[in-house]
Amino acid sequence: MRRAIGVALAAVLFGWLVSLALVLRASRRDEARKADAIVVPGAAQYNGHPSPVFRARLDHAARLWRRGLAPLVVVTGGIGAGDSVSEAEVGRRWLRASGLPDSAVLAIGRGDATVPSLQAAAGVLRSRGRLRAILVSDGFHMLRLAIIARRVGLEPFCSPAPASPIRASRRRELGYLLAESVKAPVAFLVTRSE
Repeated sequence: MRRAIGVALAAVLFGWLVSLALVLRASRRDEARKADAIVVPGAAQYNGHPSPVFRARLDHAARLWRRGLAPLVVVTGGIGAGDSVSEAEVGRRWLRASGLPDSAVLAIGRGDATVPSLQAAAGVLRSRGRLRAILVSDGFHMLRLAIIARRVGLEPFCSPAPASPIRASRRRELGYLLAESVKAPVAFLVTRSE
């Protein structure tokens, strides 16, 4: 019995280490290429202004759009507790103020977490015949985001925001990487395909 428990614990530890390695690898790999859309998951906003983390994502998406990699930037994120405007709308305004035309930005203010936000984005993109998407978020988020995107019917290419304040702090980023090493396998196991 003791041996079986030891083997089980060793298997769990090995699986977690593999997950951590995959999360770390995805956090540093930029797969940006021609796609149908750039999808930016929402992050915190304060009184109508994107948080530094959200701003880094939006600025990176704008750079990718200016490189001509996709004709459309889709920003997701609902209305948080105590807010009067959605993260998606704040992101849309930021991108418009950054010089992107209104026709190049789509705000989808539904979803209060990654899965429902990506489901909403995938539904809109699918209705337009668009499935190839560059996903822009923080590096630590890339593996789980790609897993979920595939499950909701998108063909994802990940492009982590290089100027994220989370990436700038090794200690802070480590905490997120460790958390994602557990969240990514869970997303793989529980997110249903459409």
